[in-house]
Amino acid sequence: MKFDIIETLSLTAVAAAVLLVSGCGGGSGSGSGGTSAEARNVKPAYLGAVVRADYDGNTDDLLTAGLGKTGLGGAAAPVSANPLSPTGPELRKIAIFNNYRAILDITAAGGYGTLYGPNVDARGVVTANEGKIAGSEYIAYSDDGTGQQNITMLVQVPASFNPDNPCIVTATSSGSRGVYGAIGSSGEWGLKNNCAVAYTDKGTGNGIHDLQNNTVSVQNGTRADAAAAGRLSIFTASLTDAARNAFNALTPNRFAIKHAHSQQNPEKDWGKWTLQSIEFAYFVLNERYGATSFDGTTRLKRLVPGNTIVIASSVSNGAGAALAAAEQDTQGLISGVAVAEPQMQLVPDSRLSVRRGAVIQAGTGRSLYDYSTLANLLQPCAGLVSPATNAFNTTVGTPAGVAIAANRCSALQANGLITGATTAEQAASAMATLQAAGWQPESNDLQASHYSFATLPVTLTYANTYGRFSVADNLCNYSYAAAAATGAPAPLAAAALATTFGTGNGVPPTAGINIINNASVGGPLVDATSLSGTGIADYNTPGALCLRELAVGTSPNARRVQQGVGEVLRTANLRGKPALIVHGRSDTLVPTAHTSRPYFGLNKIVEGANSKLSYIEVTNAQHFDAFLGFPGYANRFVPLHSYFIQAMDLMYANLKSGTALPQSQVVRAVPRGLTGAVANPITAANVPLIKTTAAAADQITFSNNVVVIAD
Repeated sequence: MKFDIIETLSLTAVAAAVLLVSGCGGGSGSGSGGTSAEARNVKPAYLGAVVRADYDGNTDDLLTAGLGKTGLGGAAAPVSANPLSPTGPELRKIAIFNNYRAILDITAAGGYGTLYGPNVDARGVVTANEGKIAGSEYIAYSDDGTGQQNITMLVQVPASFNPDNPCIVTATSSGSRGVYGAIGSSGEWGLKNNCAVAYTDKGTGNGIHDLQNNTVSVQNGTRADAAAAGRLSIFTASLTDAARNAFNALTPNRFAIKHAHSQQNPEKDWGKWTLQSIEFAYFVLNERYGATSFDGTTRLKRLVPGNTIVIASSVSNGAGAALAAAEQDTQGLISGVAVAEPQMQLVPDSRLSVRRGAVIQAGTGRSLYDYSTLANLLQPCAGLVSPATNAFNTTVGTPAGVAIAANRCSALQANGLITGATTAEQAASAMATLQAAGWQPESNDLQASHYSFATLPVTLTYANTYGRFSVADNLCNYSYAAAAATGAPAPLAAAALATTFGTGNGVPPTAGINIINNASVGGPLVDATSLSGTGIADYNTPGALCLRELAVGTSPNARRVQQGVGEVLRTANLRGKPALIVHGRSDTLVPTAHTSRPYFGLNKIVEGANSKLSYIEVTNAQHFDAFLGFPGYANRFVPLHSYFIQAMDLMYANLKSGTALPQSQVVRAVPRGLTGAVANPITAANVPLIKTTAAAADQITFSNNVVVIAD
């Protein structure tokens, strides 16, 4: 018996191939040449052309794009040789640099290079090397044949991957980022632990269509004329030339953004895309390591779910996608789940309640769009409760911002949304309303800064995507454009546009593209400085009210949005898979009260004794580790990423060796504090370990449909 083997196989692998060829373990069907049909490695039909690139681990690599620990942590971002025409490899390097730094605190005092980072090995040992990882990268689109989806899939196979000890880690992008969005979270963990990493942009991606000049990005990030790009485009808005020209005539220099304007509500399929990324990884690995079939035309499946550990993972939206994938996994592709700060929304279930201290929340929480629109209305005013202690922000925290926020307070009071005769009373009412709606008291000082950086961008994106609105709809009189010094829409600089694949995060403001209030008095302006009503600067209260109506109202547009929200609700049925969720108690973007806490409880209700989910809530941790480099954050909050790494280690040990998962618990991280005006360097003492058995005062428990969170 002779095998055509492209890559050297161990004797164990050859024996496995013999079993597959003979039909033992290969399924009941049979193909030509006596090979079981199920044993053949077949490229999934939804995948387009697969492009492979190999990296030597020196000049370029999988984790750092050749920058190493020093380059990723440096102040200078990589640039292209020709700023107006960057190459695909240059854009990849720029994308990895920006995506890595976007989700981690990159400062040495905050833990980069000591608690985490490329130079910290899989055992947590700090090394002197740069942490570059050699290997191969495979990229392809997943599509339904129309070219309108073009979900980017990418598989990284480190040179250290061992087919006799195989593992795969998913790295679905966080936020609305492109395919490298999870490079610094589950991507790094997987590569360091010799696993293949299965990435996907989950249909949000970083697709930017310049409507004025009709250019788009293609798969490698370079830009092209939309017509010439055709089905190779990451995203092209669904507009005829006539409709686009008419739109440009009325609102010039605008952009369509994939997550907001694809009109496909991709969140409903985030689990599907994550599962497809795993299937892509299996295809790639079996093409590399499988034996050649008897007929010499295909490879045989050497790696299958029965012999491969697969951890579904990521953070934020990517974490929500991992949970959705586990819920939808009917093939047993996923072995276990380990995620941080997941954004997911649950089917309503009045049986559940969650209690922390004297506060009891009934049901499974609010939807993302519900709580985001409420935050978008109230946060500017609530931030005035204690402006001196609000963490760093560039909007409400400035003198001008305080005055504009006071105008927002007045507008909210006039609309009956808060009470109070003075600004101070109105601000207190706004903050109390947020707390009553589920935000923890630990989030109070973060409300203003989150409004500055995140709330409206998220709210506007999801309003568009849930309602499947076209860019031409200018929903609630918002649009996206670059801006002149006056704040009026203007063309985006050519060099900035050329690198949007590497610099953009998929949610404007990003890469020089801003949120514009088309209805500003006197003409369109950047939203934060626009004018309402009789020329009052109040952070565009009419726009915020319009977005809120879509969440709670009965207009035709509201019904569209609410239908889209209904399509993305999760069941919390993880099919008995072991799972770990870690979440920061101070999370202000994705509050625990509406996500991880009720998910934990609903999982216990629907799975009962089969549930293997543990929930870890970390005090003094919040959503954006990258914000820890800002004054006001560094001294008060620890990196949640440290606990994400622990969760991944614990899950792998459980799947590999049967090590027990930890009890659900509150971990009491210790703030770094200040010496003078400078935050102290972080140490291991600030981030105590998750315990296998938690003290009674720290336990999170479930009984009789009630989740009790240790206070």
